[in-house]
Amino acid sequence: MNKTILFIILLPIFFLGFSSQEACAQIPTRLRVIEASNVGRTIDPSLKELHGQLSSLFKYTSYRLLRDERLHLSLNQTTTLPVHPGRSIEITPLKFQANTAELRVKIKREKTEILDTQVRLPPGRTVLIGGPRHGEGVVILAFSSLF
Repeated sequence: MNKTILFIILLPIFFLGFSSQEACAQIPTRLRVIEASNVGRTIDPSLKELHGQLSSLFKYTSYRLLRDERLHLSLNQTTTLPVHPGRSIEITPLKFQANTAELRVKIKREKTEILDTQVRLPPGRTVLIGGPRHGEGVVILAFSSLF
């Protein structure tokens, strides 16, 4: 009987501890903003590891790194970064379960949304999102999990 009472008392404490731990979770993520175009055949040396993935999804011959950020995202808290003059990206982690992060990604031009999508980011993986036009090409966002 004493074990049953102890179990009943400890069970809610266990779940409260788990919930608060999940709510405070920091999600280490890397965001690379890449310009892709068909002007030249240059691959930025810092993008060599992504070249195979980039070339299998996008038909561009040149890839240049515009921005490289290491972020520590918090659940349900939006992080906003300027990407290009007049453009910004908003990243909001919605869930972090089974070691997979679910992110809402928005790109805005001035105050107008031009992209609103959700991605699942598994451990050790990179997710690529083709974005808006930039110069003679487009912007590609590369989200990599660092967990």
